[in-house]
Amino acid sequence: MKITVLCVGKIRERYFTDGIKEYEKRLSRYCRLEIIEVADEKTPDSASETEELIIKGKEAERMKKYIREDAYVIALAIEGKQLDSVELSEKIEKLGICGTSHIIFLIGGSLGLDAELLKHADYLLSFSKMTFPHQMMRMILLEQIYRSYRIMKGEPYHK
Repeated sequence: MKITVLCVGKIRERYFTDGIKEYEKRLSRYCRLEIIEVADEKTPDSASETEELIIKGKEAERMKKYIREDAYVIALAIEGKQLDSVELSEKIEKLGICGTSHIIFLIGGSLGLDAELLKHADYLLSFSKMTFPHQMMRMILLEQIYRSYRIMKGEPYHK
């Protein structure tokens, strides 16, 4: 299976970069992983709601170029469904069994994902009702995908 993590913004902190590289290496045994970064928009401190919508729209346009019609799209969103690690593993496994060969996970920028992307996603996934920095979320997502494959294969992984 091919897993694409399509995200807004670059990773700036080395500790995130190191963690992401580690999970990329670990995941190479289980799937073809691709990470695509699109540029984020600068958000003024006192941005109005309209300005924020425009910013999210511009970021969404950049993301849409990489979303394939034949892929199953999972958008990370606070309002999505919360799954535990076993449930996420089962979801990924069922998608593969049903013939899905490509899953795209969407991670928005500091303002989140545009409503249009959320509307067209196949599934909305929430990791928490809390908000996390999008850089940290990328590493958390990769760790959970890795954990999912370990669970699928019946391989040990700390709890």
